[in-house]
Amino acid sequence: MRKLTVLFALFALVPFALAACGDDDDETTAEQTTETTTEADNGGGGGETVSIAADPGGALAFDTTELTGSAGPTEFDFENPASIPHDFCLEQDGSEVGCTDTITDSSDTLEQDLEAGEYTFYCSVAGHRQAGMEGTLTVE
Repeated sequence: MRKLTVLFALFALVPFALAACGDDDDETTAEQTTETTTEADNGGGGGETVSIAADPGGALAFDTTELTGSAGPTEFDFENPASIPHDFCLEQDGSEVGCTDTITDSSDTLEQDLEAGEYTFYCSVAGHRQAGMEGTLTVE
């Protein structure tokens, strides 16, 4: 059973490996390390995990400006390796969907059950979003 779970996990990562070979036209200030994985149903409920981080160099930026995901239960693993406080928030159509805690040198998780559509993710710390700390999440 464990081999089957590992095999499914590897197949789930193939599209992301292929996408990594494409053009890098994003205007981000940090190397993109965003990961999206699907957990096999092992009694934990499954769902999707999306990883995102604040710029480790202290810039007011995330490590990417575009995320994709699947409709359903989604866990956003947010890491802030900097001493500048940041959070990770989602909104759709101008309404807040959810936010992590504001953290420094730490990580936090936001769990949401998402519907298909387009969302905006941003940092809600005063002035950070206005400085460009936001992006688009597309859920299919």
